[in-house]
Amino acid sequence: MAGKLERGRAAFERRAWATAWSELGAADREARLGPDDLERLAPAAFLVGRDEESIAVWARAHGARTRAGDGAGAARCAFWLASALLNGGHLARGGGWVARAQRALEGVGPDCAEHGYLGCAAALRLVLEGDAAGGVHRFAEAAELADRCGDPQLGALARAGQGRCLLRLGQVGAAMALLDEAMVAVTAEEVSPVAAGDLYCTVIEGCQEAFDVHRAQEWTDAFGGWCEAQPELVLYRGQCLVHRAELMLLRGAWAAAAAEAGRAGARLSGPAKDAVVGAGCYVQAELHRLSGRYAEAEEGYRQAHRRGRRPQPGLAQLRLAQGRVDDALVSLSQALDEADDVVTRSRLNAMAAHATGAVVLAEGDARAALGALRAAVAAWLTLDAPYEAARSQVLVGLACRTLGDEGSAELELGAARSVFTQLGAGPDRTAAETLSPRVASPAPGGLSPREVQVLVLVATGRTNRAIAAELVISEKTVATHVSSILTKLGLPSRSAATAYAFEHHLARGSGR
Repeated sequence: MAGKLERGRAAFERRAWATAWSELGAADREARLGPDDLERLAPAAFLVGRDEESIAVWARAHGARTRAGDGAGAARCAFWLASALLNGGHLARGGGWVARAQRALEGVGPDCAEHGYLGCAAALRLVLEGDAAGGVHRFAEAAELADRCGDPQLGALARAGQGRCLLRLGQVGAAMALLDEAMVAVTAEEVSPVAAGDLYCTVIEGCQEAFDVHRAQEWTDAFGGWCEAQPELVLYRGQCLVHRAELMLLRGAWAAAAAEAGRAGARLSGPAKDAVVGAGCYVQAELHRLSGRYAEAEEGYRQAHRRGRRPQPGLAQLRLAQGRVDDALVSLSQALDEADDVVTRSRLNAMAAHATGAVVLAEGDARAALGALRAAVAAWLTLDAPYEAARSQVLVGLACRTLGDEGSAELELGAARSVFTQLGAGPDRTAAETLSPRVASPAPGGLSPREVQVLVLVATGRTNRAIAAELVISEKTVATHVSSILTKLGLPSRSAATAYAFEHHLARGSGR
């Protein structure tokens, strides 16, 4: 046993989690481990995706601490066990372990840090039950206790939880400050690996909820480095890839997002939580929708829903692209009714304004569309969502052009192009460029300026329906233009037209 035990301890220290799980597990089968080594075996199991085994080992560690009369140690084990259960959606089981931990702390002084850990678990349960206001107070109390006790890990967990609660309550500025402060303990390596992984995930998810793309990108890059430094880590590596794909999607870098989502799918084929798999399915569905592959998108949203990831607002946008406007608006209204935080409601309102403006513009009422589209731009900017705001600005520019206000149209399109360039959203930048005659490419092969615009949009992967919406013309007219392009250039297919656009530098920046 001694050899296995020492190898397991050494593997734990160098964060080789699979080796630690294997060696410590083998030692445990030969002779039951003591509480210190059980507290190594439990997180090792968790970090290689063996959730139930981890919970069972934490329960054994709790029992060993209890028998030794170590109430604080027993409570600490119960906290990690309860956290795993609560985060996995097992509220009853998790709550039961919180209650057992509280009994373990009877007689332990009020300034013991374990009281704060249990406060975090109780706060998490409140949040999961829909009481963000109650949760924020419990997390704040835990943070104060962490400061008194000098426990940076507790402080980080409490402040991250407090920040996520404030996001739900619409206090975005204060929330982001707390999330950044929580990450100080992670970057200073003041927290355990399990706590670090959870903090990375909760902070990145908070940044995405707030549509703070730049902050989310910064922490996702750091998270990626943290994962790469632990080759045997299983639990968080798929999550990291999903977060990266989500950010690339937000920035308009669709080709890169597709590659990252594919890597995430391969990684998540092993042990993974359904919520993470669902998030990956949602990203894939979004990419299919944006590329015009509507049947694949539909199936992707269904898969995401089965895994516990709500398919909105992507499914509503799919319905809009399919011309099912009434279904899209019903879905958005339902999502608004179900939204349980201010930021999500604001995002859905912005999306509804964009969709309404796009529909009204396509119906030919540019003046009425302008009001909804300008409201969408303002809402996206309030949420610090530059990519989405720029997409709405493109439609504002088209509405202005339809009304004969070419100067305002150029201002709006130019602002959108600038954002797309900054974010690396190649397909969107190229599409915006084609809408401005001042920057349009020369027309080879006898193509008209409008045919050049259609050709470039074909090269970005857009369908005829999507091109019609973008140029505010009928789908039949787009089909006529595509046929004319193929005839004039002597090309057999849309794929050949796409290749021609790249070869003649008409599709500059569109993902190459």
